[in-house]
Amino acid sequence: MNWNRVLNIFSIMLCSLLLLTGCSSEASLQYADNRSDHLMIKKIEQQYQIWQKTPYRYGGNTLKGIDCSGLARNFYNEKVNIVIPRVTTEQSKLGEPVTKLKAGDLVFFKTGRGDTGLHVGIYYKDGRFLHVSTSKGVQFASLDSSYWKKRYWLAKRVVS
Repeated sequence: MNWNRVLNIFSIMLCSLLLLTGCSSEASLQYADNRSDHLMIKKIEQQYQIWQKTPYRYGGNTLKGIDCSGLARNFYNEKVNIVIPRVTTEQSKLGEPVTKLKAGDLVFFKTGRGDTGLHVGIYYKDGRFLHVSTSKGVQFASLDSSYWKKRYWLAKRVVS
């Protein structure tokens, strides 16, 4: 038996396995709901009560129509008393990156829509986030759905 050949084949198989398992395109998110601020959860629920079913309107910022970055900005300004930028790309530069989501974290997606191709939502709990759907308006969605899971980009914590 040629041990050099066996060792080479084993090395190639091991490297291939490591490459395949280490290059997943989907981010691994965890939900730290038990560490979420209950007041923050209530604020997100209040935001939903005010804005639910408000239709999507690019650049909008009223109950007649709002876009994703407008909803996030309005939430932080009105409910958290923090002024954040109006544009999604600028919002994505705020805070600290996180992988264990807590209520109030901003979640970002690469949807390929609009000028920047980015979408933002506000993490709520149980793997759900508040956002503005282009077809259904302001609503909750699941990070675990195949659509959002495939497009997830990053999450940022603006409030410590």
